[in-house]
Amino acid sequence: MSVSRSVSAWCRWLACALLALAAALPAAAQSPAPVENVDYAVIEGGTPWQPLDGHIEVVEVFSYGCIHCFHFQPMIDAWLARQPRDVRFTYLPAVFTAGDPFARAFFAAQSLGIDKRTHAAVFDAVHKTGQLPRSGASLDALAAFYAAHGAPSQAAFKTAMTSAQTDERLNAAQAFAQRSGLQGTPTLIINGRYRVQARTLEGALTIADQLIARERVRP
Repeated sequence: MSVSRSVSAWCRWLACALLALAAALPAAAQSPAPVENVDYAVIEGGTPWQPLDGHIEVVEVFSYGCIHCFHFQPMIDAWLARQPRDVRFTYLPAVFTAGDPFARAFFAAQSLGIDKRTHAAVFDAVHKTGQLPRSGASLDALAAFYAAHGAPSQAAFKTAMTSAQTDERLNAAQAFAQRSGLQGTPTLIINGRYRVQARTLEGALTIADQLIARERVRP
């Protein structure tokens, strides 16, 4: 084989190897570094939702009535499947009013241990089947829905929605959103320190990956 052919074959092999390496790298490693006040905001005096305990906390502030949150959900599921063990992901409902029915229902489901089972079902009931309205759902309608999806009974779920514990969680969630500078849903908040403000849902996950990597090496 001539020298020129050898060089050409080597170049083709090198190009293929570099493409394969790029494909294997996480999207965050291939993307430009996020820009403060463009891709994310630093939360002055921000604190995590829960003690970190050696984890990197990612909170998604969401609303069941938000169509963007509905579209984000399957993307979150796929993203979570590839996260390492040091990442702790938490759903947190946006509390728009003290009596926010969907937020009350989420915390009631959480207290009864059925939140993981019902999370996607509520989104579907709002945005696919129309079984629940996007806003203004009554406590009775929500209690009936959750009773059909694993709650002990309609009465038990309604009691959980109106409990003092649920009131405390609503107040805490509202305070967290306020100190984090929440501007809309869905919003990802990393370690209570960074608020992701991407232009697209896909971009939000890429920026989250980059901020997680930053927190992982931060002293």
